[in-house]
Amino acid sequence: MKTYSTRLLPGLAFLILTTTLSAAEPAVELHKTKAGTEFATWGPLPDQPEPTLFILAGTMESTLGSPYFRQCGNQLAEAGYLLVSVDIPCHGKQHRPPEPTGLSGWAYRCEQGDDFVADNNRRLSQVLDELIAGGQTNPDYVGVCGTSRGGYLALQFAAHDPRVKGVAAFAPVTDLTVLNEFKSRSKNEMVQSLSMIRNADKLAGRPVWIVIGDRDVRVGTDEAIAVARRITQAGLEKGGPSQVDLHVIAEPKGHTVPKGSTDVAAKWFLKQVGTPDSSSAK
Repeated sequence: MKTYSTRLLPGLAFLILTTTLSAAEPAVELHKTKAGTEFATWGPLPDQPEPTLFILAGTMESTLGSPYFRQCGNQLAEAGYLLVSVDIPCHGKQHRPPEPTGLSGWAYRCEQGDDFVADNNRRLSQVLDELIAGGQTNPDYVGVCGTSRGGYLALQFAAHDPRVKGVAAFAPVTDLTVLNEFKSRSKNEMVQSLSMIRNADKLAGRPVWIVIGDRDVRVGTDEAIAVARRITQAGLEKGGPSQVDLHVIAEPKGHTVPKGSTDVAAKWFLKQVGTPDSSSAK
């Protein structure tokens, strides 16, 4: 029987070490705008304008540091996109004690008459302003995506800022009253005003991609479908095309992102928003 030595030649060991280091993921780097808004990038800021994808889910570190929450950003980064995130309301440094954290914090702010969506949109637009002015973001290629509560905020940001060329929402919240945290606040005026369907018209004729499981009772499958239909209807009423790509997929796990969704979303982004290379090739 032959035996094999487990010792490595010095040159081979160096090659393996070099390959391992080169394959390491980019670090999450923290930044601050001149106005004081904190944001993060996956890897360093570029020295030339790049296509940019904002990604929303929780804290900026946990979002960019997780392949799951980066979603289609994993593939878009390989295509040359800069990945950017912020702490969403009531998460990370956007938590304001004594308010609860997370979705309970959103409900608390609504009770206080605090429009957390408007504040989040303001911070995201401020970051986009700075990245464009600083020559790091190509304004012709700006997208946003998000998961669950982050998907809700991604849709809201796209509706708020017309510079966003495409939005992808993975298992998104679309109606706050569906959430357990808002059950006792369904009649609250602020809660009702923040339903995504109220802003659907602002997405009319714009590229929107949504995926939702067929039995997502946590955020509401039917509510996500209703928002997609309203965006389509608004676009048709304005005489323009419908650019809503809705995927309702069998998902027995309930509230999760259906398998394979990120690849589909990435291909959609590259087609709808593109890159400078893809545009020049047309």
